Amino acid sequence: MSEYTESGAAGSAVGQSPKRFFTFGGRAACGPFSLESGASLAEVTLAYETYGRLSEARDNAVYVAHALTGDSHAAGISPEDQKPGWWESMIGPGKGLDTDKYFVICANVLGGCMGSTGPGSTDPATGKPYGLSFPLVTIGDMVRAQRRLVDHLGVDRLLAVVGGSMGGMQVLEWAVRYPDRVAAAVPLATSARHTALHIAFHEVARQAILADPDWNGGDYYGRANPVHGLAVARMIGHITYLSDEAMRHKFGRKLQDKAEKSFSFDADFQVESYLRHQGQKFVDRFDANSFLYITRAADYFDLAEIHGQGSLAGAMAKAAADFLIVSFTSDWLYPTYQSKELLKALKKNGREASFAEIDAQWGHDAFLLPSPALAELIRGHLDKNLARVRAGKGAGNAL
Repeated sequence: MSEYTESGAAGSAVGQSPKRFFTFGGRAACGPFSLESGASLAEVTLAYETYGRLSEARDNAVYVAHALTGDSHAAGISPEDQKPGWWESMIGPGKGLDTDKYFVICANVLGGCMGSTGPGSTDPATGKPYGLSFPLVTIGDMVRAQRRLVDHLGVDRLLAVVGGSMGGMQVLEWAVRYPDRVAAAVPLATSARHTALHIAFHEVARQAILADPDWNGGDYYGRANPVHGLAVARMIGHITYLSDEAMRHKFGRKLQDKAEKSFSFDADFQVESYLRHQGQKFVDRFDANSFLYITRAADYFDLAEIHGQGSLAGAMAKAAADFLIVSFTSDWLYPTYQSKELLKALKKNGREASFAEIDAQWGHDAFLLPSPALAELIRGHLDKNLARVRAGKGAGNAL
């Protein structure tokens, strides 16, 4: 079994999923990693996991790009905490991303805090955490770093790139930046750029962190963390991930473990208790500075501006992949009209693209929850493109 294959283990259909690390730059011949801001990083490490087996022809690799606060642990059981991956419902034998057929790769994004280089990492020049001296990164920087990892794994061409939300932005960037390296693209619940509303939510969340007295200008490592600000930021995010229908169905106006209102500022309502719980859970696993950097990267992303001189059709003209675009009826954060804009830009260029809107009541988070409809769409799209790649036909051909 090679370095790039995984085997099953007891307790999960995928099995144990050890986190691995790939480092480039430093004293290596490739030198520093230049960023789109004009800054550079002397050395970059990406934490990643893989599932399934890479075929002898190396033609079955699928890159999964995670959303805003995700990580490399997409499936299987983590040896560190014994927890399943964030997309366990989609990745595994017989699932939408069938690990009996496909070699699935997922890495923590550049700027993250789950093993990849980010503001909490040690600056080799000082021996201390970067903090705010860490340069701003973009979605493009994240994807260029991912390409280095894919190269390292010996994959010349990805069968597909799949991801939702900010992961969907990475899918779009992969398809447009590296058209000769992506046969199929599956952007889920995403858009070509954030609206003012979305940027506004991110800004309020960032300000919650910046206003925390323990943030200390980003230099809080080794001392009290800005947990209150980060918890509030997560609470704001969770509101946007759900829908009105999901809130009504899940909480309504039900009280939390009490028969009467307390007439205080305690968490009387179940929804209040839920949000506080989510905020507290988040601060145990995420870095406040990484939240600032990653939300800024997502807000800066504008596919038309970056790759099409202001034209989304112009940007999509550079893509060659076979697209499957999926939206969800109750997703008001990335509503369906934004997915249709992507479809229209592709069709204007005569590119292969299909679209589906899935009826779901759970809001933006619907793409992360078990969905037979989504699994079947992804399975069919990947199977079609694998057959085409192996037959040397259509969008599966290298340019």
